[in-house]
Amino acid sequence: MPAGSSPADFYDPSLFINRELGWLAFNRHVLDEAQDRSHPLLERVKFHAIFANNLDEFFMIRVAGLQRQLENGVLEAPPDGMTPARQLDAIRAALIPTLADQAECWIEDLIPQLAASGIHIHTYGTLSPDQQAAVRKHFIDEIFPVLTPLAFDVSHPFPFISNLSLNLAIIIQDQNREYFARVKVPTRLFSRLLRIPKTGDLSHEDDADVHFVLLEEVIAANLDLLFSGLDVVAAYPFRITRDADLEIEEDEASDLLTAVEEVMEQRRTGRPVRIEVHRSMPDRICHMLEQKLGSTSLMIYRLDQPVGMADMMQVLSLNRQDLKDTPFVPSVPPIIADGRDIFAGIKKEDILLFHPYDSFSPVVNFIRQAAHDPDVLAIKITLYRVGANSPVVAALMEARENGKAVAALIELKARFDEENNIGWARQLERAGVHVVYGIVGLKVHAKLCMVIRREKDGICRYLHLGTGNYNATSSRIYTDFGIFTCDRETGADVADLFNLLTGYARIEHYRKLLVAPVSLRQSILEKIGREITRHTTHGDGRIIFKMNALVDRECIAALYRASQAGIRVDLQVRGVCCLRPGILGISENIRVSTIIGRFLEHARLYYFHNGGEREVLLGSADLMPRNLDRRVEVLFPVEDPVIKSALIDIILDRQLHDTEKLRWMSSSGTYTREGGDKDGEPNAQRWFISHRGAWYRGSP
Repeated sequence: MPAGSSPADFYDPSLFINRELGWLAFNRHVLDEAQDRSHPLLERVKFHAIFANNLDEFFMIRVAGLQRQLENGVLEAPPDGMTPARQLDAIRAALIPTLADQAECWIEDLIPQLAASGIHIHTYGTLSPDQQAAVRKHFIDEIFPVLTPLAFDVSHPFPFISNLSLNLAIIIQDQNREYFARVKVPTRLFSRLLRIPKTGDLSHEDDADVHFVLLEEVIAANLDLLFSGLDVVAAYPFRITRDADLEIEEDEASDLLTAVEEVMEQRRTGRPVRIEVHRSMPDRICHMLEQKLGSTSLMIYRLDQPVGMADMMQVLSLNRQDLKDTPFVPSVPPIIADGRDIFAGIKKEDILLFHPYDSFSPVVNFIRQAAHDPDVLAIKITLYRVGANSPVVAALMEARENGKAVAALIELKARFDEENNIGWARQLERAGVHVVYGIVGLKVHAKLCMVIRREKDGICRYLHLGTGNYNATSSRIYTDFGIFTCDRETGADVADLFNLLTGYARIEHYRKLLVAPVSLRQSILEKIGREITRHTTHGDGRIIFKMNALVDRECIAALYRASQAGIRVDLQVRGVCCLRPGILGISENIRVSTIIGRFLEHARLYYFHNGGEREVLLGSADLMPRNLDRRVEVLFPVEDPVIKSALIDIILDRQLHDTEKLRWMSSSGTYTREGGDKDGEPNAQRWFISHRGAWYRGSP
């Protein structure tokens, strides 16, 4: 702090970036990747679809929450001080130009590039007569029978429109009178991109030259068959986004599983928060939708691109490897490779996995070997998002069939994975697994698996602790860390935590683990304070955090204090960062960066120099109030010096010196690619692919 200035108020709203605007900046980076021609073409389409899907979830959860606050007169402001009304206005103002960029990217760039590569996405009017005839025949044979036109007038109420369903608003004329109808586009029954056959038999066609047309355009062009004898004037696509952030009244529920199922059904019918329409829709039709849906004009978003762009992910199913990222075979640490005894390997040394560059198969094999090992007595695991066809769940059921005691805590409240998790919970229960649904009032987000094994010198607890979900699919596209260890004190902590999760226990202190909501925030604050104290005397303070989000006011204030004390702080935050770096006297020693690339950066790592006794924590927790106060989260220490060095000196170092995909945040919250090390590694993710295993023990 400059001499003579007054002490800083680290809670001043001007020192915080709004969370929602920070998230929009992150999603803008995703769209930037769709515009980046260094990516293979279909990967650019993937980023375009991810941008749209992210935005859907943002409206269903974040915007819906702000609208509820506004309607309920909530006065409590976030750290940045913006009221719900101001936030909603700012969101719309930020989104309008971004949506225009999205449309330009799709219409002016991706569509022509796809066509040049043999993937043609036509508008119906550009189809040849023969193509139109083929499409009309397909419409009559396959699509027409399932459509249900719904009129709305004095005698026909306005039809219910479910969340994220694609619809056509249709104007019909009969004897100089105008009528309205709605047809739901059946995207759950048919592909949004309808493939136009060239030979009459799609099974004999390759993907080198393919032709598509949007399903809604096919329906719109053939409405004469639905409204026979009437004049169809026009048809306009639209889509409703509804409030999906519905709370479960756990205290009043007799059965959590049933309560979650009821909330899932309510999600389909939540109140509207956004209406997307094609720009061609007349104002009077927009006003009619507003009136019928009880919304406002600020909820209407006029689009030049097709409504519901997340569906364009379907293009990635084409067999066009020439237009996708080059695949690679993930590596396996030598000590547990080639069918070796994984327990003997863990007994010898702690083992680091860095996904997706390291295979997820050792995690599955860990459970599978436990399932068949006669000396294994029990397996305990937390499951948050496991995905479809889960090999982890299959291995747990194998273990139960082989007589092992198996306990699985399945978090039914994992948003948008509730249905999947309910299905797995029922399957595991039928297999005889002890299934626990979570803790009232908290989500269990920790990533823990413990195998209890009887050995000559007594019971040994083998652990897998991670930053990511037990999901074999996401492990190929998310960057995450996992550690195998049989450290006794850590094992005792994990055992205590499972006792709390599956039974009744009150544990206020853990030997090595940092556990939320018990001690995690306070421990992080104390470690930052320790670094400040050390730096005041020795001047060697250093803090590096890598996470998905930084929102917590107390943690941000502590980092400001560290910067003011002169400590160099690097924060690599994939998504929302509410801290403002580079403010003179407050945060000039803090740099904030983010990497958006081929893989989703999902790992959490907290590094403190600690006077040379370097301390590294990994785990499931971001520094957000929800993680620290309303979730069961775990950070665990990395004590093996070889693994610690690999994390700091190889992995973190490469990521902080990426010159291609790294963006640096300014104090205003904007990002630029300028400001980094020009002589650094061009692309850290690409380097990790080509140097797989560089972090293994004994690697050069």
